[in-house]
Amino acid sequence: MSTPLIRLEGIGRTYRNGELATTVLRDVNLDIQQGEFVAIMGTSGSGKSTLMNLLGCLDQPSTGRYLFNGEDIAQFGSDELARLRRKTFGFIFQSYHLIPSATATENVEVPAIYAGLPREQRHQRAQELLTELGLGERLNNRPSQLSGGQQQRVSIARALMNDAQVILADEPTGALDSQSGRDVLALLKQLHQRGKTVIVITHDRDVASHADRLIEIRDGQIIHDSGNPAPEQPAPATPVADEDHPASAALADTGEAVRMALRALKANLFRTVLTLLGIVIGVASVVVMLAVGNGARQEVLDRISSMGTNLLLVRPGAPNTRRSQDGSTNTLTVQDAEQAALVDNVVAAVPEMNGRVTVRSGNTDYQTQVTATSADLPIARDWPVASGVFINDEDDQRYAAVAVLGRTVATNLFGNADPIGEYVLMNNVPFQVIGIMSEKGAAPWGADQDDVVFVPLNTGSLRLIGQRYLNSITIMIDDLRQADATQEAVFQAILQSHAGVEDFQIRNMASLLENVAQTQNTFTVLLGSIAAISLLVGGIGVMNIMLVNVTERTRETGIRVATGARTSNILQQFIVEAVVVSAIGGALGVIGGLAFAGGLQFFGTAIQFTTGPVLLAFGCAFATGLIFGYMPAHKAAHLDPVVALSAD
Repeated sequence: MSTPLIRLEGIGRTYRNGELATTVLRDVNLDIQQGEFVAIMGTSGSGKSTLMNLLGCLDQPSTGRYLFNGEDIAQFGSDELARLRRKTFGFIFQSYHLIPSATATENVEVPAIYAGLPREQRHQRAQELLTELGLGERLNNRPSQLSGGQQQRVSIARALMNDAQVILADEPTGALDSQSGRDVLALLKQLHQRGKTVIVITHDRDVASHADRLIEIRDGQIIHDSGNPAPEQPAPATPVADEDHPASAALADTGEAVRMALRALKANLFRTVLTLLGIVIGVASVVVMLAVGNGARQEVLDRISSMGTNLLLVRPGAPNTRRSQDGSTNTLTVQDAEQAALVDNVVAAVPEMNGRVTVRSGNTDYQTQVTATSADLPIARDWPVASGVFINDEDDQRYAAVAVLGRTVATNLFGNADPIGEYVLMNNVPFQVIGIMSEKGAAPWGADQDDVVFVPLNTGSLRLIGQRYLNSITIMIDDLRQADATQEAVFQAILQSHAGVEDFQIRNMASLLENVAQTQNTFTVLLGSIAAISLLVGGIGVMNIMLVNVTERTRETGIRVATGARTSNILQQFIVEAVVVSAIGGALGVIGGLAFAGGLQFFGTAIQFTTGPVLLAFGCAFATGLIFGYMPAHKAAHLDPVVALSAD
């Protein structure tokens, strides 16, 4: 006799639960030749199902050796055992063990997926097998739409999908009516006649009588073996994918993995939607928060920039001290501005004196700010006149009662009428309107810069404000590269005119802009971090749902392992499902976040759309699926296949 296809030498199997040990098989010795039709018969609890699991490489013996074609399977790694199940064994289970969410065709295709057979080829082969078994009109039916006999035929077709050399049938007629049982036994005989090695596990002597060889087992030991092996017959070969073909990589093609994931997620649609909701809210929050934060930052920077970045602002008061209520620390004078104007790199030094005033035109009164200044203000502030002219040096020298109105003041007093040449009363002093400033907008601190009236410095000091000290000096410099040196020169010039008393302070607008930018960036990061927390919560939701998924689909995992899935296949499948959920949720979250941010922008909130936050949010969602999906996937990939197949 040639080397037997299957040889068991002194096989024993003991299960341990803590200190409790249960021996199911004892010193089993058995040879099965290729092409035999063997029935292993025994009562419930005799160990026959455990023997089948060992034969099909779903379980490992505790003692003894299992040789397949002369090779000791104890030397096989997990992937080699998966290859053996995939290429050599075809399982027909009493409970059919079909995937509920898959059609008959898809159930039959499962072993070929893990064998790497191209999609079109396996689809065609599955349909041919089902048609041959009389299910040509049931190709797209799900298990719940098939009778018991039809489900068992699907199970047989699945066992034949990869042209399995050995068919292992566990109580193949146990859940069928008499006619369906006879049909299944007839199919097993046909498979034997085609050269397959058929091993039937049964407790029914009538079923066992169809086999050529009967092996009886009781209390984990073989008590009878008819020992009538059929002559060895070569099994016909049906082409399946080459194991070394690139298509046989884990789950062969990413598209197939995604399709399987979508089908599984669709089976629990409501739960999937709830899981998606957590990711959608998290991603949308990140997108909206960062868009709002970036928009607010840009708006503040634009306002500061609109005032000019090549400016030095001189204000009264010693550094790090607060100005007193009576303004006694205000010691800036026009002479200080004149001294600053003489410094190299200074284009203009504009003195400013501020106060509040009520402006009247006809019967309309309006309270606003009045700024007494010099002719250089439009240059220093980069604030041109929209119509008319600005005050000049002659107006200042002759104490002229002329005024230039900001856009807000002009609109409130004159509406759409042209105010040039008209007179307004300020403190009962008539001032002629000689110009209207262009619209400037809000200041960085939120004040309306257009709510102001400009008058000559001397006129304002004498007739409106009643003080001789300046509130500030705005200095425009030429070369920003010399800003620090110019600031120091101005400081020394004013300090000298103040007899060495440092009762003023100078701010560099460029430095202020940089500091504000850093502050706003911190604010944006804070907003993004808060939003990321909701994304984290969504990720935890994904992990919880995937853990429930793994638990609910334990039997499905066992089915996939029995049909040849590697550990990496199961790991990838559940990770892909988590990633698909997160990716879909991420895409919906991005769309929802952009739409919500667009609505805020429509209602006046400053929003800045950039690609970075969108990619960041979607990338985080994708990473969330990958990270939080790993633990459930790892749990599924390391399930005991025997335990998994017996799960409810």
